[in-house]
Amino acid sequence: MSENTVVMRPSEPDWQTITDEELVAYREAENAFRASGTARAFTGEPDPGSTIQWQTVALPGRELPVRVYRPASGERTDLPLVVHVHGGGFVGTAVQCDWVTSHVAAQLPAVVVSVEHRLLAPDSPLSAAADDGWDVLRHVVRHASQWGVDPSRIAVFGESCGGLIGALAAIRARETGLRLRAQVLVNPAVDVTGTMFDYASMAEYGHAPTPAEPLLRYFQRLAVPPGTDSRALSPLYADELSGLAPALVVVPTADAIADHGRSYAERLRAAGTPTQLTEYPGAPHAFLSLPGVVPQAEPARAEILAFLRASLAAR
Repeated sequence: MSENTVVMRPSEPDWQTITDEELVAYREAENAFRASGTARAFTGEPDPGSTIQWQTVALPGRELPVRVYRPASGERTDLPLVVHVHGGGFVGTAVQCDWVTSHVAAQLPAVVVSVEHRLLAPDSPLSAAADDGWDVLRHVVRHASQWGVDPSRIAVFGESCGGLIGALAAIRARETGLRLRAQVLVNPAVDVTGTMFDYASMAEYGHAPTPAEPLLRYFQRLAVPPGTDSRALSPLYADELSGLAPALVVVPTADAIADHGRSYAERLRAAGTPTQLTEYPGAPHAFLSLPGVVPQAEPARAEILAFLRASLAAR
């Protein structure tokens, strides 16, 4: 498909009645749009100082695509590593985040590995996506020399559902002795339990300016099917949040799950984990992937870059 080919965005389905077949069709069409040249007007152009390529990571029992961003200037073998996870949950692709991830790679500089995790579906719950994020992180660290990264300078960076996956990876890292330097969580959905909707921000923004709550309820149904321990997949309810990597929590205020991020930042601070919470007034949920239409994306990207630069500096 030519970059000049106009790709039409599909109509959003009815999340209360959508069938499995309709989900597959919608996801394929929506991801084709997000990865198209047409979408660049919204999602932004990649930093020209970076290179971007798809690679395949061999993981236990499966192979997984990752989108890899590197600085274009010169070959280095000691760059920090940033493992990134896109938002969307049951729809989404690393390509939609090229604007921010390529900028981090070029300007930090760093190797950014964005995980094209298994998307949520009736046969693919949140636990599978969380395993993908964690397994890619461990794989790249174990093979640091092959990836040209410094295994002592690692960060995770996630948006929305990707923020949830990143937060879970940071907890796993502490539990296994893998030292992270930083975690960046942008509009993270950190509560998939029965209390997921019991927040003031959900009451305020769950149905305006867009009907977010029906989509989020569908997300929850796919993420934690019956019989799943939803607390184990909700960082907000983790038993212990001390000793984690320093966190930057970025919250757009015009977001149904804004209070998820605020509550998680509060819990991290209470546990003694260094945490910076920044709110972007008036910004909607997916603002960091929409620099072409949401002006708050620019200062948020600058803040993320500054936080990562300070956290990942050579010592």
